[in-house]
Amino acid sequence: MLAGMFLFALNDAMGKWLVASYGVGQVLLIRSLAALIVLAPFVWAFGPRRLFSLERPWLQALRVAFSTVEVFCFYLAVRDLPLADVMTWWLASPIYVAALSPLLLGERVGLWRWGAVIVGFLGVIIALGPSGAVSPVATTAAIVGTMCFALMMITGRSLRGTPDTALVFWQLIGAGVAGAIAAPIGWAPPKALDWVLLGLLGVVAMTAHLSVNRALKLADATLIAPLQYTLLIWAMILGYLFFGDVPRPTMLLGALLIVGSGLALSLYPRRAPVVGP
Repeated sequence: MLAGMFLFALNDAMGKWLVASYGVGQVLLIRSLAALIVLAPFVWAFGPRRLFSLERPWLQALRVAFSTVEVFCFYLAVRDLPLADVMTWWLASPIYVAALSPLLLGERVGLWRWGAVIVGFLGVIIALGPSGAVSPVATTAAIVGTMCFALMMITGRSLRGTPDTALVFWQLIGAGVAGAIAAPIGWAPPKALDWVLLGLLGVVAMTAHLSVNRALKLADATLIAPLQYTLLIWAMILGYLFFGDVPRPTMLLGALLIVGSGLALSLYPRRAPVVGP
């Protein structure tokens, strides 16, 4: 789990570096193709025909739509905002899931969980406070992206019978198609080193997903979920080393409230989902 969180942070840092020079669509397209190459052996073992005979196809399509918008918004947000800021908002997604689960999943949310949700939303508001360089587009993308990520997790919880290979495959297909549509806008021929980074972007993301899935099979989710917040530590370190980002005091305070709320939700008997952009 710790390795997976580091790889996710590394993937996000590389993505931030690349979208500074290339369009979001171009990055998504090449990233998805590279990840599909890594996933190919798992798809072959799973059985390609089984990818087209999944439960509740309409819900599968809805999940892919949410995941596609989420990853597109992530790269739009991280292009103009500090890496740690963006990761702080994405780590708030379990809070949105807890708030929406009574309405969309019919789950009961007790007083303790509602208290944690309120504290978490307060942390989001504080973390969204103005910084030295406010970007309305990036901030809007971050808000929309985190909501789509939460909705993706909720729909995923309704598709527990679908194997991980199928979920990841269609998620990559959705992102790849969106990337192919948007790629011609501002396409720039990648440099030799950037071709390597664009390819590694998909490989690192796939390895991170595999690490997290393996961790969840080896230990209970209530023990593993709190480790997801090490992602924020890595985001701060990599953001400072590669981009010179220094976390704002308001962001740190908001992050503290979000992490505290998320830990309360994940350690409560009802399990909170584990994230992974």
